Amino acid sequence: MGGLVESQVAQSIYALTNFSEATAAEVLAREELVNTMEVEIDRALSSILARRQPTARDLRLLIAISKSIANLERVGDEAARVARTVQRLISAGVSSRMRLPVADLKFESELAIAQLRKALDAFARLDVDKAVEVLKQDDQIDQEFEGLLRKLITFMMEDPRTISSSIDLVFVAKAIERVGDHAKNLAEQIIYIVKGTDVRHNSLEAVETMVR
Repeated sequence: MGGLVESQVAQSIYALTNFSEATAAEVLAREELVNTMEVEIDRALSSILARRQPTARDLRLLIAISKSIANLERVGDEAARVARTVQRLISAGVSSRMRLPVADLKFESELAIAQLRKALDAFARLDVDKAVEVLKQDDQIDQEFEGLLRKLITFMMEDPRTISSSIDLVFVAKAIERVGDHAKNLAEQIIYIVKGTDVRHNSLEAVETMVR
């Protein structure tokens, strides 16, 4: 499921940078598969809880998986949101020839996808150190998002004809930023599984102290 949503995000950005309606449609078609996988995993978790009544670390693992698949499903939602935006832009006659900061969006998405990939790898290995790395790098995506907002505002001020498409790209940039947030949430669940400590809503310095 993690690999599928990671692919969805990458494909949705490809659809945007290449204005590919076919790729956008493929992302949307896969959304149903992600939703189905979430339901199936939830059902399996419920069965394990009912039949085996796990305790301690096993129970933490199941709780963390339940929260993690919810985050992954939302990543898929963000990819679908980008794909729908691509379809809307194409329908409005916007093309790659228009002067819009699509390359900056691609860079932000590469950061978010790298974060998601690292979080999934850390989850597979239950690697706390790598999970903390994900938390450390979260600010980079936030900074890129803020820079994109400033650039899009400048575009709208300089050329009112870009207002509609620029607003669409603001929502795309926010969707990508949310992918980074979900990667961070996954990293926090890894720490919870291994250490038994809930590090949510703590500063990075506090988290580093808690995992020692």
